[in-house]
Amino acid sequence: MAARFEGTAGYIATEDLRVAVNAAITLERPLLVKGEPGTGKTILAHEVAAAVGAPLIEWHIKSTTKAQQGLYEYDAVARLRDSQLGDPRVHDIANYIVRGKLWEAFTAPDRPVLLIDEIDKADIEFPNDLLLELDRMEFHVYETQERIRTLHRPIVIITSNNEKELPDAFLRRCFFHYIRFPDADTMAAIIEVHFPGLKRGLLSEALGLFYEVRDVPGIKKRPSTSELLDWIKLLLAEDVSAETLRARDPKKVIPPLHGALLKNEQDVHLFERLAFMHRRASR
Repeated sequence: MAARFEGTAGYIATEDLRVAVNAAITLERPLLVKGEPGTGKTILAHEVAAAVGAPLIEWHIKSTTKAQQGLYEYDAVARLRDSQLGDPRVHDIANYIVRGKLWEAFTAPDRPVLLIDEIDKADIEFPNDLLLELDRMEFHVYETQERIRTLHRPIVIITSNNEKELPDAFLRRCFFHYIRFPDADTMAAIIEVHFPGLKRGLLSEALGLFYEVRDVPGIKKRPSTSELLDWIKLLLAEDVSAETLRARDPKKVIPPLHGALLKNEQDVHLFERLAFMHRRASR
């Protein structure tokens, strides 16, 4: 299996991101990736797995997720039910051990990529509860007295939206990379992947308007890459031309098909207020 990540045809990886991925692989440490939503943090794990020819194991974290669930869970309720039904399975407690994503990654026959997605959604103690397991790549199953050790140390990619600070002890064990929001040139390359051959005029006008929206002071939810791609798809479907975008009424301020870019009423009202102020100023 190739050990270096150079990006893929469907994923535009900047040089510093490629360096970060390969450094984490070399150091055999988890890669902690932060960045605002829509910068491609989660899809990075998919692309790394595809690029190095590894299976992908995904653990999507919720606010209720506990670290123990990543190792295993003991289903005592199922065992009690089976005992009441006289099922012979009850005599072997291993039948009621539900393997978690870390167990799956540790025992995978080929070196996998393990994605721990949005770790900051969980309780603040969640990262600390995984320190030992991610460091030593092993854990103990108390019910069966087994010790689960990794066969092939997985490539671990951990994403965070920065909703809460992660513990220092956890950060020390990771290689860190912050994915900056793509600049216009990188974004144009991303768009080319999704909409090859897009007319340069439309691309230029759409990008200009997109970054104008992102830079409006006071905007609560700045549109992301995925929302830009949705917007361009709509512009093409509705046959909106570059000339239409260029000649839009500046007094309206709000862009056409804005529902793809603005995702809450506060931001829509913000643009409406800006339009009102613009009309008053131009009288």
